[in-house]
Amino acid sequence: MSVLVVGLSHRSAPVEVLERAAVMADEVPKLLDEMLRGTHVSEAVLLSTCNRIEVYAVVDAFHGGLADVSTVLSRHAGMPLAELTEHVYVHYAGSAVQHLFAVSAGLDSMVVGEAQILGQLRTAYAAADEAGTVGRVLHDLAQNALRIGKRVHASTGIDAAGASVVSEALADAAAALGGSLESRRAVVVGAGAMGALAAAHLRRAGAAEIVVLNRSPERAARLAENTEAQGTPAHAGGLDALAGELATADLLVACTGAVGTVVDRVTVAAAVADRPARPLAVCDLGLPRDVEAGVAELPGVTLIDLVALQRRLGSDQRGAAVAAAQELVAEEAQAYLAAQRSAEVTPTVTALRRRASDVIDAELLRLDSRLPELDMRVREEFTRSVRRVVDKLLHTPTVQVKRLAEGPDGDSYAAALRALFELDPQTPAAVAIQRSGDVIAALEARTDIPAQEESR
Repeated sequence: MSVLVVGLSHRSAPVEVLERAAVMADEVPKLLDEMLRGTHVSEAVLLSTCNRIEVYAVVDAFHGGLADVSTVLSRHAGMPLAELTEHVYVHYAGSAVQHLFAVSAGLDSMVVGEAQILGQLRTAYAAADEAGTVGRVLHDLAQNALRIGKRVHASTGIDAAGASVVSEALADAAAALGGSLESRRAVVVGAGAMGALAAAHLRRAGAAEIVVLNRSPERAARLAENTEAQGTPAHAGGLDALAGELATADLLVACTGAVGTVVDRVTVAAAVADRPARPLAVCDLGLPRDVEAGVAELPGVTLIDLVALQRRLGSDQRGAAVAAAQELVAEEAQAYLAAQRSAEVTPTVTALRRRASDVIDAELLRLDSRLPELDMRVREEFTRSVRRVVDKLLHTPTVQVKRLAEGPDGDSYAAALRALFELDPQTPAAVAIQRSGDVIAALEARTDIPAQEESR
């Protein structure tokens, strides 16, 4: 069984494709169940954020698992599989582990080093655990990823600036409004995690007032009360209050996670019609998008969306901190894989020692039948001597195979031991890398499988 990652992100797909593939929280259990109903998937976790949709799965065969996962994603996105594969990336076995650790460290984020991904990973794991699609492998892998993510953020300084997609969008909004958000009136549409993060950034930036609007007025009220308790005037309302609140707003942040447009062109146009000299910055952080694209064409309105952020942040790096984080992730991935390979060889070592013990027992039984008059003390000493000899003979190969198993080709040593001593006649078949003209071949062309893992 190996780990497979199938995903789309801001690095591989345009926002239009990410919108179609985006998975809402209430859809996650259904999709996970569909994947596990496939022939080759035994565990699965689905991570969906504003710029990433990834499935982490435990599969018994590469191509079969890839087909099971990608078919579900294709059906959900309403895209032909061949079209989806143009934007999909795949990682397998060791490469999948290193990718997850890099994601948890914020190295694969649109804003390199952002810490929000840790909370999103934790939420994705919890949802899969509740759905019953997490087993021993993904539980262990996810806990290690969260630990490594925390370690990277704590020890490398990669997130020293506290940047996130929200903070970067608000920085662009501040530039559009003259360089500062201080004393500005802001409307936040959405009271989830991203809405709360936006309100916190606006409060720290010195916003004069924050209005929180949400489909659920109760959730909006809780966020507004918390904001006011922190010292910034705030009030809440439903989405029907949007037109009235926009009339006196300097900034709109939309981050609902809803399916379909929440802020339309007509509403914004009406709000800015009577204030031609007062600019309005609109931050659309939803996936799918919350704000109708035509809003960007309105006079006095600046639209900052994920497309603009992707374009600006595409080459963002943090120098030495990123290099340190990459090195730490590589070390952790290497250590994790070595431990996994060592654990995998334990049953082989146990089987070898059991085989030796069975042989000794059989021979001693034979000795009893041939020499029934043998003195009991002699027999006991003879038994101890035979067992000591066998233990000494097995000591070096068992210690060595455990040590060698930690290397990249470690499984081959365990396989040789199984073959030599006939310990496992049902040796797992190697992953077949088939070259064909079907859809799977198209996916394979975008796969990252280290050479040493292709023969497994």
